[in-house]
Amino acid sequence: MVELGKLKEEMYGLLQKLTSVHAPSGFEYLIHDTVISELERHADKVWVDSLGNVIALKKGSKGGASLMLAAHMDEIGLFVSYIEDDGFLRVTPIGGVLERTLLHQRVVIVTRSGRTVKGVIGLKPPHVVKPEEAQKIPEIKELFVDIGASSRDDVEKMGVRVGDVAVFDRAMERLAGDRVTGKAFDDRAGLAVMLKAFQLIENNEADVYAVATVQEEVGLKGARTAAFAISPSVAIALDVTIASDFPGVAKSEQFTRLGRGPAIKIADGRNASGLITHPEILNFMVKVAEEEKIPYQLEVIPGGTTDASIIALNKEGVPAGVVSVPARYIHSPTEVIDLNDLAYAVLLTEKIAEKAGVEWLNRIRMRVVK
Repeated sequence: MVELGKLKEEMYGLLQKLTSVHAPSGFEYLIHDTVISELERHADKVWVDSLGNVIALKKGSKGGASLMLAAHMDEIGLFVSYIEDDGFLRVTPIGGVLERTLLHQRVVIVTRSGRTVKGVIGLKPPHVVKPEEAQKIPEIKELFVDIGASSRDDVEKMGVRVGDVAVFDRAMERLAGDRVTGKAFDDRAGLAVMLKAFQLIENNEADVYAVATVQEEVGLKGARTAAFAISPSVAIALDVTIASDFPGVAKSEQFTRLGRGPAIKIADGRNASGLITHPEILNFMVKVAEEEKIPYQLEVIPGGTTDASIIALNKEGVPAGVVSVPARYIHSPTEVIDLNDLAYAVLLTEKIAEKAGVEWLNRIRMRVVK
């Protein structure tokens, strides 16, 4: 097994590289080269499909069955929706952006020419806010982006147009110990896990597909089309999950905790409307973790879901599960994860792929009763 300390440092560097790219939903082509560079030396084949998913194949020693690993490339962001005459920009969300996370944040606008423009999300200062206004969170329509322009002409000269996209302007930073903070850990953390695990996988019986999916934040779109094309025997999604181990949250509502290992998902979505992990997949992932002495947590969360929930509904159905990286403050510019969880998620994913034999994959995909 890879030495944990070395793996943590490698994952820190890889995550820093991935999060430094600004690529919201629909604009994943901006991170294609970075993802392909991590896959191509370790794959028998790499391609980009018509929707923009990056897919790599590592052929198995036996073939006849396949395991799909999926992690999405996109991050939440904003569309420039209108340019005011005085040079301020109006925006609309891409994915699950909450207004309260936007207040007074710095953003980076990516223009269609590839140029980046810095901006800040403005709001009235407290000195001129009416008492009733101070008690509520402004709606997105009340917010604006200030890029330093004084007119619509200034904005056009800077190359910014309606339809350009913006994301949080935050570099990844170390906190105490093995904790790190940054933007887009959802799902560049899961993407980093998938890329590194794919590099480490050896002696796999089944074909392994690593799929960096598009547009997960706006409807799980890339996973749907990629799963249809590949038609895997079994699928595992790599994503983040809610770590709510902070003040003000009851212990019974702390779905996962940082530093306790990756989470193996049991169910997600409101009223379990997302994924309910296939029982044999769940038992297999737990068994692998325990055999390899990899710390893990079991996860049941009441909201949100992953690519696995749509992959599971592909064609006649695909048994699916999820390995999650616990993350605090998801969908904010200051998400926090623990590098130990990230590294152990890599090792768990690697071992799942290596131990998923062809016979087991075929049996779990179709149980013949007569």
